[in-house]
Formats: sequence, C-alpha cells, structure tokens
Amino acid sequence: MQVNREAKFRIGQVVRHRFYPFRGVIFDVDPTFNNTEEWWQSIPEEVRPGKDQPYYHLLAENSDTEYVAYVSEQNLLPDESGEPVRHPQVQELFGPLKDGIYAVRSKSAH
Repeated sequence: MQVNREAKFRIGQVVRHRFYPFRGVIFDVDPTFNNTEEWWQSIPEEVRPGKDQPYYHLLAENSDTEYVAYVSEQNLLPDESGEPVRHPQVQELFGPLKDGIYAVRSKSAH
C-alpha cells in the first residue's frame, strides 16, 4: 500500500543530515526513493532508510568539499545556523537566503 504524503521540506530550504556532518540546500524532491537498488543496498542495513518516503537532492557541503547528495526525509533536519551554503551551484539556482530558505530563481529561456 502506497502512502500519499507531502514532503516535510521544500526546494530552497537549508537542511542538515541527522547523523552525518553535512548540510545543504534542497534543489529537487522525489516523492519516494528514485535511485538504484545498488545505491540503496550500499547503505549499512542498520541505518538504511525506507524507500516509501520523500528523498531530497541537495547541493551539499561538509568541512572538506561540496557535492550533490541524495537523502531520505527521515535523515534530514532544518539547518538553523542561518549560514549560506557555499556550494558553487547555489548562485545559479537560487536568489537571496532569508530565514533558512533560498528564493528560487525563475527559469530563464535560452
């Protein structure tokens, strides 16, 4: 039975991982898991999240680098630091940061 539910977080929101030391800004949301089975199986079983929940694409950063992350809703928390995300693509997709949420840039036609 599939559960129909709304995502807890929104595009442009700055979030942090519940267990691992990284944070990022959400740029896309999948209503349920939408990655490879191999990727899912690579997560240790004791911390492997369920597939039937929203998954978020993040422009992420840790103390060493910037990257793209794919994270289950259960493993995210709002980031309350108020600090901007330094990922280089943030400026391409988003406008100013206010109250922990970046303004989403309107798509321009090229």
